[in-house]
Amino acid sequence: MITRQNYLDNLIRFKDKQLIKVVTGVRRCGKSTLFELYQAYLLENGIEPEQIININLEDGLYADILTSRELYALVNKKLCKEKKNYIFLDEVQRVQEFQKAVDSLYIKKNCDVYITGSNAYLFSGELATLLSGRYIEIKMLPLSFKEYVLARNESISLDHLYQDYIHRSSFPYALELDNLRDIHQYLDGIYNSIIVKDIITRRKIADVEMLKSVARFLFDNIGNLISSKKIADTMTSSGRKISVHTVENYLTALTESFIFYQVGRYDIKGKQYLKSGEKYYTADLGVRNYVLGVKPFDAGHILENVVYLELLRRGYEVYVGKVGPTEVDFIAIGDEGPEYYQVAYTVIDGDGTILKRELSSLDAIKDHNPKYLLTMDYGPLVSYNGIKQIYVLDWLMNQK
Repeated sequence: MITRQNYLDNLIRFKDKQLIKVVTGVRRCGKSTLFELYQAYLLENGIEPEQIININLEDGLYADILTSRELYALVNKKLCKEKKNYIFLDEVQRVQEFQKAVDSLYIKKNCDVYITGSNAYLFSGELATLLSGRYIEIKMLPLSFKEYVLARNESISLDHLYQDYIHRSSFPYALELDNLRDIHQYLDGIYNSIIVKDIITRRKIADVEMLKSVARFLFDNIGNLISSKKIADTMTSSGRKISVHTVENYLTALTESFIFYQVGRYDIKGKQYLKSGEKYYTADLGVRNYVLGVKPFDAGHILENVVYLELLRRGYEVYVGKVGPTEVDFIAIGDEGPEYYQVAYTVIDGDGTILKRELSSLDAIKDHNPKYLLTMDYGPLVSYNGIKQIYVLDWLMNQK
């Protein structure tokens, strides 16, 4: 079992706080395992087994628990009346109007409530209204590169491990599988569960193949600026007519399931959010490889994907930056203000043209916030007019 320490520390930090702890993330990213790790921590720190109520609503044991009333009755029957109860509800979105049961448990003084969900639908409609101000969200992703390296625990170069990381999968269980064929079979199950359980069933989508075509387009264009109209035009030109409105619905569904993340743009000079053109990145590059098959891929955009997810893990709010006619890959806004990141697989060429190009957009930003150029070029930290060039694998291993 891989200890997801950052996520575990978050749960420990909010223990017994009068907030519902909501862990969200794509299917099989490790939410249930995180609950197991946290429950082990509770047992090691004086909590008795009968104080822990753990219900995984995808377990067949609870197949008849379909409504909030039934869920509340089940949990209420298990409560220790004279002690603090730690209640874990896994994949709670399966229950109709689950938020009513969660709220009823939350208001009990002897209940500390933790829930997980594999769909951002958790925060739509009544839940947002009923539980507003009462929950803290912990956004979970598959394994980071650092977690992957530590889990592999092998004397292999970071570069070799990086290639494995982007080609195999960052889903934790994939580490238990020896060959790519088995990994792809495992990823097939995850991907189809997302498409069927989290999207088609919930949104009642009839054209499954069109949905998969839109997803394939996103996988094939990670890191590129795209729009709903561009996708609709591409689908239509290939002989399958689809409206912009339908594309927008599909994009919403795919991002709600956490298999894709949409990144909006921000005009740094104009200090405003832009309404057109977004980029999309995937939660797991192994699924991308499974969907697209074996083909040459854009190493630069793959690296961008890895960096984007790492910035999310570190708690930043992330945008694509626009500086006049140029673009900065990421503006990462944290507690101490913005940081700027340009990502390039390599900046080594004969005459320095690539390096000059990658630095130009960062140079165009006139404020004094930190600026970084992340590359796969191995070497010591170098600074160009205050812009730090860092070997990205060191950065991913938290060596800034």
